[in-house]
Amino acid sequence: MEAIVRAAQAERWPARIAAVISNRADAGGLAFAAAHGIATAVVSNKDYASREAFDAALQTVVDGFAPDLVVLAGFMRILTPGFVDHYAGRMLNIHPSLLPLFPGLHTHAQALAAGVTEHGATVHFVTAELDHGPAVAQARVPVLPGDTPETLSARVLVQEHRLYPQAVRAVLDGRLTMMQEHNPVLEAS
Repeated sequence: MEAIVRAAQAERWPARIAAVISNRADAGGLAFAAAHGIATAVVSNKDYASREAFDAALQTVVDGFAPDLVVLAGFMRILTPGFVDHYAGRMLNIHPSLLPLFPGLHTHAQALAAGVTEHGATVHFVTAELDHGPAVAQARVPVLPGDTPETLSARVLVQEHRLYPQAVRAVLDGRLTMMQEHNPVLEAS
């Protein structure tokens, strides 16, 4: 999220970041956003009896900011199909693997266990199937001898911070849409 805010400000995007919303009041991104004059909100999933009730409340808050694009950054919750459908074609996520490889959690350990020679990150449109939406951008890093999940994660994170702002900007500029072929059209390495 910080990389996106910094890029938007440095590059003077013809868009504004309407808000940063978290389900955790202690999320560091909220303080960063407030320090940069960006509205913030907290919708705690602990206040709701079901995923559907939480997502309905979250949707109300998000819609209150009238975003053209919803960008997930470190939001580690599985969203309901109704929420995802509401923002279809307008919601992006970044995943720390070269999707379709290694969806879900512990991607760096999965990559090492599989013995792949390269790993990376994928920006994709969010769909109801976890980590399976159309990919729009990928960044690759080599898997080095002696890598651990932590060392691999650190190299991937550097690329994520470059890739995600580029992909968000491309969507905002209309250069990428969910209707395009399910092949990454941006690549950073």
